[in-house]
Amino acid sequence: MSVIPFDQRDGVIWFDGKLVPWKEAKVHVLTHGLHYGSCIFEGERAYDGVIYKCTEHSQRLHKSAEIMDFTIPYSVAEIDAAKYLCLKENGLKDAYVRPVAWRGSEMMAVSGMNNTIHTAIAVWEWPSMFDMAQKLKGVRLDLAEYRRPDPACAPVHAKAAGLYMICSLSKHKAERAGYADAMMLDWEGNVAECTGANIFFIKDGVIHTPLADRFLNGITRQSVIDLCKKRGFEVVERRIRPEEMAGFSECFITGSAAEVTLVSEIGPYKFTTGNMGKVIMEDYSDEVRQGARAAA
Repeated sequence: MSVIPFDQRDGVIWFDGKLVPWKEAKVHVLTHGLHYGSCIFEGERAYDGVIYKCTEHSQRLHKSAEIMDFTIPYSVAEIDAAKYLCLKENGLKDAYVRPVAWRGSEMMAVSGMNNTIHTAIAVWEWPSMFDMAQKLKGVRLDLAEYRRPDPACAPVHAKAAGLYMICSLSKHKAERAGYADAMMLDWEGNVAECTGANIFFIKDGVIHTPLADRFLNGITRQSVIDLCKKRGFEVVERRIRPEEMAGFSECFITGSAAEVTLVSEIGPYKFTTGNMGKVIMEDYSDEVRQGARAAA
């Protein structure tokens, strides 16, 4: 992945309804979204020119805005079209896609009800978060110190920027300790998710995953559950206590950035990178490129 800072790259970004040169897509330092976290976003991937679950992501962006008490001034169809325009104008077919919406600068206080809602979409070349060798070997995860918040205390079903503050802190600490990421518990001490991916475990041929009612129900997570059921694999969504990890044989994580990645270790718990996880990884790889083949 390029080490060029993101504000110094070439290309174009869709910003409030029009394409602007990449380096000119700027906001003021006194922006409500920066100071008060009134910002939402999506993370998506395009494969061979087709954005996987494009409309579902645009619909979730709108839902996140609703939860965060603002309205995106562009329809789902307009957001979809803008994403594809960005791909075309930047000459990319395999890319990461980042829509984002935030409150602007009219009022700099906790209340920003009348601030303009801005929307932008950027696309860039970004291979999978982990290379294939890492995915097959299995990444190592730390146990995060911070926990996912109680849904009574935060809008946990929105993909809201402010919710990722503890994720960044947890991932930084994990990386300093030599891990690839960190697994987080919920506020009651149950297994929740990683800092940017959902998590699955396998035991005796049955797939177990935390019930997604206390954190974001990832679109990749939902896709993988569907793929597992098509395979005839039993999927159980439930509360999982951390001590149960000692009895699971396999583990994998899912997300637009991570795709499907096998896990070899979570803190003191070890897992094998078995055939079941590899089959799910292959099924997902086939699934995301199926739309491109159909469009060809």
